[in-house]
Amino acid sequence: MALMKAPENTPVWLDESRCKACDICVSVCPAGVLAMEYDSSSTLGAMVRIIHPESCIGCNDCELYCPDFAIYVADKKEDNFKFAKLTDEAKARAEAIKANNYMKLPE
Repeated sequence: MALMKAPENTPVWLDESRCKACDICVSVCPAGVLAMEYDSSSTLGAMVRIIHPESCIGCNDCELYCPDFAIYVADKKEDNFKFAKLTDEAKARAEAIKANNYMKLPE
């Protein structure tokens, strides 16, 4: 099996064809990068969305916990993306998303 290659300048990406929208990745993200969003084409009525890629810290928790191998994080050894530091704002966003039943917060 070939390694997944990150799209250029992308810290985290999703293969929606593999994703069953279980929201595990959203629940483990410490930086509020991911959230569920209503999606009528999804079997469960929602789909994972990458809402703040610029806040990704490259912890790999989403990728490691995904039971369907549907989410990927760029390799830190490659120079195609500089990961962020975990900020208080990102932590607060992650907590707010969790408190909102993992759904995307209103803008």
